[in-house]
Amino acid sequence: MKERRLTVHMDSQPAYEIVYSDSFKGLAAEILVLPKKYSGICVVTDDHVGPLYAEEVCSGLAETGLQPLLLTLPEGEEHKTLGTVEKIYRFLAEAHCDRHCLLVALGGGVIGDMTGFAAATYMRGIDYVQVPTTLLSQADSSIGGKTGVDLEGLKNMVGAFKMPVLVYENAAALKTLDARQYVAGFAEIMKHGLILDEKYYVWLLENLYEILDRDVETLREMLFMSNKIKRKVVEKDPYETGDRMLLNFGHTIGHAIEKNSGFSLLHGECVALGCVAAAYISYKRGILPMDEYYEIRDMFVPFGLPISIDGVDPETIYELTRSDKKKNGDSVRFVLLEGIGRAVVKDDVTREEILAAVDEVRYVEDCE
Repeated sequence: MKERRLTVHMDSQPAYEIVYSDSFKGLAAEILVLPKKYSGICVVTDDHVGPLYAEEVCSGLAETGLQPLLLTLPEGEEHKTLGTVEKIYRFLAEAHCDRHCLLVALGGGVIGDMTGFAAATYMRGIDYVQVPTTLLSQADSSIGGKTGVDLEGLKNMVGAFKMPVLVYENAAALKTLDARQYVAGFAEIMKHGLILDEKYYVWLLENLYEILDRDVETLREMLFMSNKIKRKVVEKDPYETGDRMLLNFGHTIGHAIEKNSGFSLLHGECVALGCVAAAYISYKRGILPMDEYYEIRDMFVPFGLPISIDGVDPETIYELTRSDKKKNGDSVRFVLLEGIGRAVVKDDVTREEILAAVDEVRYVEDCE
């Protein structure tokens, strides 16, 4: 396999690399060439990913000359809380891990967010490595340094910006994902094309069958292109003061639906619904052509993502959007589309527009 990597910059200086592989074998070597020497390594994973990969990863990390510690947490968004992060703190403290300890996040977005937040705050900050194992985390959440936990069901209300020192992506790990988790990742991937890169959006449609077959070469190429798009945004706006808001396309209503479901729906499924809703608002405003709206809506279907949902109340979803951290004063900040690959941030989306958008995704018959 030809090695591929991307360098992510902060303030025009190299900050960390994204390394693409088809195994975990090169992880130790990548850590050994980092500029800092570590006193210990702690791998944080969950009780789903751990049985699959923890032994292999810890065995490989022993090549650094350090014996990795392993902390296994419960799987699921419902465990993405300050209480769970406290378990990480306690584990590190009881193991006498100092400021020169390295955390390794082995898992999906929940593990990556919590481990990154723990790294940002334990002893006022230690280094961490992202080893994402889901499509959603490899394509999106492991890149950019946004970390955090949920607060009483509100997504990522407590968090910090903390860049990893390395992101190590093993595309072959995607072969072990169950079908629902796998397809959920496509919402973030297609979001990248919709907001900034029409050519990438077209490439995804042209390579649909290879992607669904989990062809590793195609997956590596897809991840490389998605990460390049996110890198461009993150480098320009690392602390989400402007352009980085574009990455929240589909997330305002998506987060509200996710909260309303009690997290029974996956994050990617809710983002897909949120993308459809945001595209609908764009279409009704007259800034997105009608044919593009229907194309965007329908393109989620072959990737196995929902475009409609039963049992949601538009008023409830609207109220939940008002609790979103992307609120700007009394307004809810929305990312809308002026065309495929052309996203804009708007602060004037009204209650009526949100209610109509939720109603659009509410009924199955509207999407047949």
